[in-house]
Amino acid sequence: MKKLIAVLLISVFGLSACGSSGGTVTNMNSAEFSKKISEPSVVVLDVRRTDEFVAGHLASALHIDVEAANFESDVAKLDKTKTYAVYCHSGRRSLIAVDAMKKDGFESLVNLEGGISDWMATGHPVITS
Repeated sequence: MKKLIAVLLISVFGLSACGSSGGTVTNMNSAEFSKKISEPSVVVLDVRRTDEFVAGHLASALHIDVEAANFESDVAKLDKTKTYAVYCHSGRRSLIAVDAMKKDGFESLVNLEGGISDWMATGHPVITS
């Protein structure tokens, strides 16, 4: 029994170590996210489709579609030492994006829970230019 427990523990620690490359991901609600993106060093990243981005996005947001074929190559061009505040429509695609970015070695990632839908519902602004 002790041997089985030891094998299971080694397996669990080994698996979690494989997924731990990269830095941290912090999930934030719209109020916390708003405060975070006001920091001058934070890069805002919109991972929605182009039509969604054009319809309204956060000021100064970079746009890289997480579902596009070139997502990984576009993200690879970014500075991995910066903090990225990532959002999508509802939070599903941004979770996919931050997970991929974390695995790619990005050090500090923030995910907007509820996405831009929650952002707008709580009265935060978007721009269309």
